[in-house]
Amino acid sequence: MTSDETAAAEESVRVWLVERTYGDDEQNLIILTYATPEGDQDFRKERALTSFTGDHRETPVSIAVAPDNLGTVDDAETRERYATEVERMQEKHEPDESL
Repeated sequence: MTSDETAAAEESVRVWLVERTYGDDEQNLIILTYATPEGDQDFRKERALTSFTGDHRETPVSIAVAPDNLGTVDDAETRERYATEVERMQEKHEPDESL
């Protein structure tokens, strides 16, 4: 790993998959929501439904993202739900696993 890659890894935040939903406007999109263990921050990633076919259909259970790419989860109920789901994912999966 280069020094730039090491610095980027140190500055990143590990988030865990907590939700998969279909896009409202585009029926061809799946929205993957990842959250921090506390459930107070999230990261959303959109994927085309067609990207789930073939050799690349796996979805990582967790990813590392830059802190400035995280959103704030304002709703207390959603934060609690995300935190519970992160805990469940951490108990069942290693960070580098895919679904």
